[in-house]
Amino acid sequence: MQPAGNFLAEPAPSDLVELAADERPRFWVTIDTEEDFDWAAPFARTGYGVASVPALADCQSYFASANVKPIYLVDWPIVADDRAVAILGAAQASGACEIGAQLHPWVTPPHDEEVNAHNSYTGNLPTDLQRAKMTALRDAIRDRFGVSPTVYRAGRYGLGPDSATMLAELGFRCDTSVRAGFDYRAGHGPDYRAARLHPWWVRTQAGAVLEVPVTTVFGGLLGGAGRSIYHRVARNGTHAGAALARLGLVERIALTPEGIPAERACKAIDIAIDQRLPVLNFSFHSPSLQPGNTPYVRSQADLELFYRWWDVVLDHLARRGVEATTAEKILALAARNSSD
Repeated sequence: MQPAGNFLAEPAPSDLVELAADERPRFWVTIDTEEDFDWAAPFARTGYGVASVPALADCQSYFASANVKPIYLVDWPIVADDRAVAILGAAQASGACEIGAQLHPWVTPPHDEEVNAHNSYTGNLPTDLQRAKMTALRDAIRDRFGVSPTVYRAGRYGLGPDSATMLAELGFRCDTSVRAGFDYRAGHGPDYRAARLHPWWVRTQAGAVLEVPVTTVFGGLLGGAGRSIYHRVARNGTHAGAALARLGLVERIALTPEGIPAERACKAIDIAIDQRLPVLNFSFHSPSLQPGNTPYVRSQADLELFYRWWDVVLDHLARRGVEATTAEKILALAARNSSD
């Protein structure tokens, strides 16, 4: 049992954010804006690239034309790149996007830890080192972009028991590191299998932080029981979970263009609306904006498919009456909810 003030703890019912009877869900586009590196290779402080940075301009242009204001969760190599600061800084200054923080500990100073899989999750590091890295990234974003970030995502979704208090102390008001429905314990990470899909407040002595989990829903013939059955079966490997999906019994659907076909994403949107989720939180990694960096976009044809995915999904959201939102609006909704 985790103590209060912990993202990994079960929230109190009064801390869950619900929609009012006359409110519609909103959707949020969160982008892990990061360096290019080989996902299959061991973690390393050096050897990464930033060749995908110019593709951020096309990405921002696409979402601006769709009247969507994404939030770019930037990490240390991106903050250090003048091209990224020019592209995203101009968009942020014009009100076309938001800037948040994403912490990859292995490339963020101070470099006092051994680089390995265990330490790739920030929440596994000593508390003082976590705070030092968070502070360095926050200050670098402030200095480079002229805004102090209030939204945080832990790289690899790597929250720990002290994360909420540290974020509150550093001025962050919102976290979006919880990837509901996923279990990262095999790689030394957190267990989010039972995490809520609704946003919730995490209250610490330093203040409250709103958790807005990355949205993953479970569909299929097994209905509400599907989530627990999926996780029991998935212990036997990913093929077991895929078999459940092929049979139509239960499938796990994340709201992302990375590995999820558009038609399945549209099904997930419908499920999320039926569940009255206040925020449908979409996410992807910025290296996917250039072919060859991630398993999801290997060719120019894949990149074209990536943007067609958004065409289909944004059209479906519009037909369902789900409009884009921002961190500021999400926090305002949650604040109203907590005062009701």
